[in-house]
Amino acid sequence: MNKILVIEDNFEMRDNITEILQLSNYEVYSAANGRKGVEMALKHLPDVILCDIMMDELDGYGVLLMLGKHPETSTIPFIFITAKTQKQDLRKGMEMGADDYLMKPFDDVELLNAIETRLKKRGLQKDFYSKSIDQMQALATATKGLPELKKIIDDRKLRIVRKKQVLYYEGDKVTGIYLIHKGKIKTTKIADDDRELTTGIYDIDQFVGANILFSSEHYIDNATALEECSLSFFPIQELEKLISQYPDVAGKFIKILSNEVGDKEEQLLQMAYSSVRKRIAESLLSYHKQHCTNGESINLTRYEIANLSGTAPETVSRTLTDFENEGLIDKNRNELVLLNPQKLSGLRN
Repeated sequence: MNKILVIEDNFEMRDNITEILQLSNYEVYSAANGRKGVEMALKHLPDVILCDIMMDELDGYGVLLMLGKHPETSTIPFIFITAKTQKQDLRKGMEMGADDYLMKPFDDVELLNAIETRLKKRGLQKDFYSKSIDQMQALATATKGLPELKKIIDDRKLRIVRKKQVLYYEGDKVTGIYLIHKGKIKTTKIADDDRELTTGIYDIDQFVGANILFSSEHYIDNATALEECSLSFFPIQELEKLISQYPDVAGKFIKILSNEVGDKEEQLLQMAYSSVRKRIAESLLSYHKQHCTNGESINLTRYEIANLSGTAPETVSRTLTDFENEGLIDKNRNELVLLNPQKLSGLRN
């Protein structure tokens, strides 16, 4: 019998959901707030969790975050039940790892369909990971994927993309990812106040769009050429086939994604806790480290630096002038040379 945990602070709603699920032959546990819900999830390890968003003590986002920190609960299908209908609220939950939403009021059919869909998907995942030891050993010995990937790259026809040409928009259906052979690509997201926020700048030998692997059917940002580029395109079906066949290819992309996550976390911490001078200095150092390995100058506009550091373009201009007067950088239009990286790195908050 499948176990369902219902976390809902409204007694009538919680009791109604519990009754429906029990009548449908589910073993049901319920909690009246987020804190108790986390305790019950860790104790009973349910097959699906239904959780309200707006609750006292610990809201639904907090529940999802805390359960994600425990290996035994991090993969349990998580469905929000909520009356909130704002797009940013839905996106926030999905980006945190929620599997689905049920909008209040919902009927019995919607509730049961949502749960059965998640249980079916989890069952397929269990079947996949419960292959015999012999099959897993055979898979582990398949380590010729990287040479195969290199051969595909070498044989791939190059695409020429002009400056400012868009590769894809946020929300477009995923078709594949790109490998840069020449040039630079910028990825951005549009904030609710219509500001453009830079999420990444990609250079030669880097994959653009790899953040959608294993996770999304739609691109999660916009990608635009900063200059004329030569690119290889890899259809998503082809990549998924390589990744499933060759552990070394999967390992390569997992490493790429891990590095991207680390870079994004560092960028968010800088924006949250650092002063303007510190943020701009760290953005310059980070970009130089990633994209100027041969000592080249930094070629970014003040708008691009502003997007990377989470500041206004006017603030960037004033700060760069201060850095130049202090002998930390040398600037000529959009080109910047770091004269004293050590001192830039040591700027106080």
